[in-house]
This record gives sequence, C-alpha cells and structure tokens, in this order.
Amino acid sequence: MKCKKVMALLLTTALAAGLLAGCGNKPASGTNGDTSAAAAESQTAGTQAPAADAGNGENPTISIMCIDIYGTALGNEGSEDVLKAAEEYTGINVDFNWVANDSYSDILGVTLMDKANMPMVITYGSDLQANLVQAAKDGAFWDLNDFVWDKEKYPNLSQMNENVAKGFTVDGQLVGIYRSRPIGRNGLGYRADWAEKLGLEEPETIEDIYNMMYQFTYGDPDGNGVDDTYGLCLCKYTGPLDIIQAWFGAGNQWREVDGKLVPIHQTEEYMEALKWMKKMYDDGLVYRDWATRETNTWTDGVKNGECGMFLDVLDNSRRIWDYFETEGIPSVTGEGNASMKLIGGIAAEEDGEPHTLATSGAGGCLLITKAGAKTEQDVENCLTYLDKMCDDQMRVLADYGLEGRDHEIDGDGYLVDLLTDKEIQEKPQIGLNQSVPYVPEILPNATTLKKSDRQIEEEAIKEANIDIAVFNPAIGYLVSSKINAEVGTDLKDILDRARTQYICGQIDEKGLQEQFKVWEQRGGADLIAEVNELYQADTSK
Repeated sequence: MKCKKVMALLLTTALAAGLLAGCGNKPASGTNGDTSAAAAESQTAGTQAPAADAGNGENPTISIMCIDIYGTALGNEGSEDVLKAAEEYTGINVDFNWVANDSYSDILGVTLMDKANMPMVITYGSDLQANLVQAAKDGAFWDLNDFVWDKEKYPNLSQMNENVAKGFTVDGQLVGIYRSRPIGRNGLGYRADWAEKLGLEEPETIEDIYNMMYQFTYGDPDGNGVDDTYGLCLCKYTGPLDIIQAWFGAGNQWREVDGKLVPIHQTEEYMEALKWMKKMYDDGLVYRDWATRETNTWTDGVKNGECGMFLDVLDNSRRIWDYFETEGIPSVTGEGNASMKLIGGIAAEEDGEPHTLATSGAGGCLLITKAGAKTEQDVENCLTYLDKMCDDQMRVLADYGLEGRDHEIDGDGYLVDLLTDKEIQEKPQIGLNQSVPYVPEILPNATTLKKSDRQIEEEAIKEANIDIAVFNPAIGYLVSSKINAEVGTDLKDILDRARTQYICGQIDEKGLQEQFKVWEQRGGADLIAEVNELYQADTSK
C-alpha cells in the first residue's frame, strides 16, 4: 500500500525553523466528512469513465499530502482493500503522504519550499492562510478555473458553489477545490412546548422574534410562578449577533452598496440591528452576564429550562431536542416531552424576504501544485480522482468502508454500520475521507444511515436555507488582500469588542462611533480602498 510517511520532511523541520517563522500559518484542523454529506446519490452508478492511463496501460498515479488525525490513516486491518476499491473505481492510483495533524503547519511550510519533492495535491484543513496565499501569488498552484467547470469531465466538482469557491480564489485564480460543508447551517431553535403554552405562533419576522423572547422571559412559560426564565440563550461567542444582523439585511461582514463594497458596520441596517440587540439586553431578555459566559456550557441554558431560544448552527438546537427526548424532559404542556422547533431564515418585516447567515461552506481545500503536477494531464488526473471520490459509492466507502464487511444496506435502503464496536481510529477506511471534497453538498436519494424525524427536519431546513443564505461578497478580495493579512484579525477584534460594549451599555453611540474611527485609523480605511480596487478590477473585466 502506497502510504509513505514524510519522515525526511520531519527531520528538516528544525533546520527550516527560521524560514518557517516568515511563512507559518495557523495549525490545520483536520475535519472528517460530515455524516450529512457522507452519502450522496451516485451520478455514475458504477459507470465511471476511464482515467487517462500512464502510457503503458496502467492507471496513472497521483500523490496527495494529507492530514493524519489519529495516526492510523489507511493503516488498519482491511485498509488495503478500501484503498484498492477506491483506486479501481476512480481509475487512479494514489500515493498518500500522511502528516500528523499537530505537525501539519510546520511540514507544509517545509513542503512549499521543497519543489523537488512536491506532492501533486495538498490537503489543507482551514481557510487559506498567509503562506498559502503568498505561494499562490508566486504561482505555486494551478488555476483550476481553466479545468474544473467542465461539466462533462467533472460532473461533481463543476457544481461547486461559486460564492464558496471565492474563498479559495487568489488574484482571480481558483487555487483550491473546497471541501464542502453545509452552507445553510445557521438558524434558530425555540422551545415549541413553551410557545404552545403561551399561544405563540412560529416567528417569521424580527418583531415576532422579539415578542417571543419577551413572552419567554416574562410570560412564565414553565408555569412555576417565578421570574426565572429568559428569551434567548447567549454566551461570549458572538456568532448569534452576526446572524441577527443578517436578519436586518446588514449583510455578512461586507456588503455591496451603490457599486462599492463596504464593511457592514457602515450601513444603516447594522445600526438598526445593534439598537435592537441593545434593547433586548436592556429589557432583560438575555443573561446580564452573557458576554462572559463560556461556550462549553452554552446549551445548558436551554437544556435546564432557563432559556427558550437558541441561535447558532441548527444541529446544536437539534441536539438540545435530542437531549429532551433521551432524558425524558417533560413538556410544560403536560403532554409528552419538551421539544424544539427549528427555523431557517427570518424577515426584517412582514412580507419581507427571510435571510440567514451563510457559513463559509467549506472545511478547507485541496490544492494542485505546479511543481508536483507538471502537466495539464497530471492536473486532469488529479481532478478525475477528486471528482469521482464525490460519487455516492466513494463517499460511503470513505465514511463507512466496504459493503458486506464494514457496512451493509438494509431492506429499506438504509446504511447499517457493522463496525460500531470499533473506535473511529481503528476503522479500515479512516483517512480516506481526507481526499474527498464532498461536492456538491447535497444530492438526492443519498445512501445514508437511518435518521430520526428531528434530523430529517434539520436537514430539510439546511437545504432550504441555501437559497436565502447571505454570503460575504468581499471574501475573494480579502483572501488576496495584503492589508487584511496584516491587520484583519485586529480589525475584527475592534468591531466585535465595540459591538459587545455597546449592547451591554459600557459605551454609548458616541463611543461606538469613536471605535469605528479607531478601526479606520488602524488600517480599516486602507482595507476598504484595497478591497474596492480589487473589486473594480475584477468587475471591469
């Protein structure tokens, strides 16, 4: 089995430490394929087209540098059979170079400098960081725009969401095949039994949301006669505030206004949203100390009956609902268990269009290097493999192993995992999913585990959310921005801190505007100019 460990690169890490200081990036966080994306209907159903051969009748070979999360990637009993099945299906032999997750950033830095031993494909586990962006600017990676949108050659990859792909575009060149994650994951969950008891309908507008929060706080939804409940459960993670801003139409970090990209804190809708959130706080509809509460106990506020609403990724609200069911938490109506209702988008006003905040839509990417994939045929071989690994059979193989040995399909067409007695790091397929882009995100008639009604409801809302999810229109320009690479994190911290201080009454609107000026002085004004220069150059093509 072709699974080389990059020991030579590991040995050179110490020697390259000085060089790495200038091109390091945040540690890569390896991510397995989501169960929801792990099984999509095959588009080829065993009729895969042959890949270009190596000129001697044999399958071509590509090399992939991958993250090894557990230290056992394709190295367990039965792994060789899994790899063989993938190679037979795709028509491509794969030489995997496994690198431990903890060492990946350092080894990547060394690899980018070692053109003589460059792999054809590099897997990366997060957004593009500074060293990869610079490598892209220096021409290290192929521009995949020239290849990947060919629907006949790449029926899966050509369905990439263009808004998500912008996050892996540098100076107009698409340098990475993103690894798909749910775009419409953000949404609201609320105690359905509380709403039923108080006679509240499903909220559709911001006004409806506020009314529900108020009633959940002061309407005694648990019936104990004590003023001990709150509307919305918040903690110091401020993602829910970003979602609320999208409800108001403020956008996602940046917005296009009159032909120019502007950061959303410069819009009227942003200020409307902040004033609404400040009123929410002043009226006591959230914890007074929400800004200091830890995220690891965040869901407890709803689980223990203190709060009635949870705003984050929908799967967290659904897990709270699961908890009510598995623990038998009684409904306040006196019938059955407590329950949650899940919602996707909310409209700013009656008859308005609902919105929710789009996620990045990606959990890293796969880059094709010019030093490794030296010819266009090499690139096509790499893309052929990546495209075919997105077929239903290969997603199932990567997540559940071989049918008949590691999993089976029951009479209703559901997948049954036969290796539930094994730890994840012991399973024969572990690691293969690192080379699966999971594009497109959703396909009909997926081969999947049997899901609960709660999971089915969650996934239906996520799918519907795709059409109303608000993306950041500046993402592709921020990736290429030198100023954003230098001060982007600091600028975000200034805005996040000022927003929290304003909501909690620590600064007034004058103080908020003063912080906006600090943002401009620390590089924000230059960032706006640079982003719009890139934007105008792009739109004028």
